[in-house]
Amino acid sequence: MENRKSQIIKLALRNIREKGYISFSYDDLSRELGVTKASIHYHFEKKEDLGIAVCTKIKEGLDATFIKVDNEQISLEDKLWEFISRRAKQIEMNEVCPISSLQADFHYLPLQIQESVQQLSQLEISYVKKFLDELNSEGKLRTTNDTKALASLLIASVKGALQYKRVVGEDLFSTVFDQLKLLIIGNVEISKT
Repeated sequence: MENRKSQIIKLALRNIREKGYISFSYDDLSRELGVTKASIHYHFEKKEDLGIAVCTKIKEGLDATFIKVDNEQISLEDKLWEFISRRAKQIEMNEVCPISSLQADFHYLPLQIQESVQQLSQLEISYVKKFLDELNSEGKLRTTNDTKALASLLIASVKGALQYKRVVGEDLFSTVFDQLKLLIIGNVEISKT
């Protein structure tokens, strides 16, 4: 059974995905969990403490996805797209990527959470860059050798497509994903995500 602290982090993460960090309170969490606010304060004295715990949870998810994909016995091209696809599939239709949500609230976040969001943003780009670096070293990139800029472009495009997906449907995300494959690698097999 999941402990109370984990339940609070999980619920806060869902709230961030659905409405943003600044739009939920400990009152909201206590009502949803059916506990007192004091129970939440017991685990996380301030909302900032909870925000840091959520950022840590997001980082663990990024790390775990990267390690799993990097260790799979699939082609380099597939590793890149599998990493991006797995991260995108974690976002439900009515949700926003939690990193994107925190980025949208960035200027309203406490300094320590801002620093965590910056680190998460850089980490996400660096993981995509690592896959692109490997593809570039094998001469498989169709575009620029600036893999950091390319990683940033991929992340921004995917995050934008996830936002549009909420309004116009899943097909748009699949179309953008397939087009990115063609632009970056060229002659790759397009698969449904």
